[in-house]
Amino acid sequence: MRGHVRKRGSSWQIIVEAPRDALDGRRRTVSRTIHGSKRDADRALAQLLVDVGQGVAVAHDATFGHLLDRWLELSAPDWSPSTRKVNHDYARMYIRPALASRPLNKLTTAALDRFYTQLRERGGTTGQPLAPRTVRRVHNIVHRALEQAVRWSWLGVNPATNSTPPKLGRPDVQPPAPVDVTRLLSAAAESDEEFALFVRLAATTGARRGELCGLRWSRIDPAARSLLVDRSVVEGDTGLIEKDTKTHQARRVAIDPTSLQLLAEHHDRCIARAELAGVGYSANAYVFSEAVDGSVPLNPHAVSRRFRRLCDRLGLDEVRLHDLRHYVATRLIAGGVPVRTVSGRLGHASAATTLSVYSHFVEATDHDAARLLGTLLDEAASEPSHRLDPPEAGPAETEKTLPRPLTG
Repeated sequence: MRGHVRKRGSSWQIIVEAPRDALDGRRRTVSRTIHGSKRDADRALAQLLVDVGQGVAVAHDATFGHLLDRWLELSAPDWSPSTRKVNHDYARMYIRPALASRPLNKLTTAALDRFYTQLRERGGTTGQPLAPRTVRRVHNIVHRALEQAVRWSWLGVNPATNSTPPKLGRPDVQPPAPVDVTRLLSAAAESDEEFALFVRLAATTGARRGELCGLRWSRIDPAARSLLVDRSVVEGDTGLIEKDTKTHQARRVAIDPTSLQLLAEHHDRCIARAELAGVGYSANAYVFSEAVDGSVPLNPHAVSRRFRRLCDRLGLDEVRLHDLRHYVATRLIAGGVPVRTVSGRLGHASAATTLSVYSHFVEATDHDAARLLGTLLDEAASEPSHRLDPPEAGPAETEKTLPRPLTG
């Protein structure tokens, strides 16, 4: 690595050759203007050589928008369709308008903190405040893009590393009460038996909405009274996409007898409808579909919107479709079902995830366990003892004898 000093009027310019650009191979230099003596310039050159060698003073003329485009292009193939769509949407709606034209080498930690504050105050598309979780995801995108710039030697340090995005609290789990779930099922059945079955399976299997949208008849085993959850439907850039589950793992979930009977009746209706329309109905058709032949899955977002309208009609403004997963988890935990079983039914990556999300409810059942054990001891203390004291050993009982073996 080379550097030199040259006189420019009443000041000195120090210039250091930086490593070539990792992407286009262009030569790069880092320069500084020093006011003072030649000795001051020499000392500054020595320090700049060290800084460039450690990667903390490398300049790049690209803007953040250029970096964002290159990073999205590089990373998108490794993302799921839904993650890819969300990241592109966040970049378009929130990040580009504020940061795209800013030069990379002038993007500071303080500037990012001001950006996050603006998002929290008025960052929405209509000027409304953004939720902390949304701002946090914006930060993750910005941080990862800048981290790539460091790897490419476009930057010496990542200014987002020491920034201060909003902290996220514990997820607020508010499962609906059993009576409210019953009301939802009854109201849904009055207008659409198929939609009512979707809601029932969500409230009995704990499956995610995309997993139910991706459920096919071939995955249901009536003899074993179970269904296999191995696929999920998400909305990508080009429409609906079928992929593996969120945790990339398949799981088999038991079905209660009533749900199994309702599935059988729904299957008969689907076949009858297809025959009436003169089309075939495959054994691999989607269980829930607006297509007569069951070839197209339901749109998960459309299902959520329909569930939202159902809840609004019943005055259950705070209930979301995803809350039915919380209902399943909390009711099973309250019923004493082992956490590992609950985790497997929900399709969590591990039981630790279940414990993290539902720790309050696990603590509540632990209090129940404490009361039960205390009650058992209190009841036992009030009853006469049934323990027999061992007899005192006499002279003839000082030696123990082995029992005689049984003989035929």
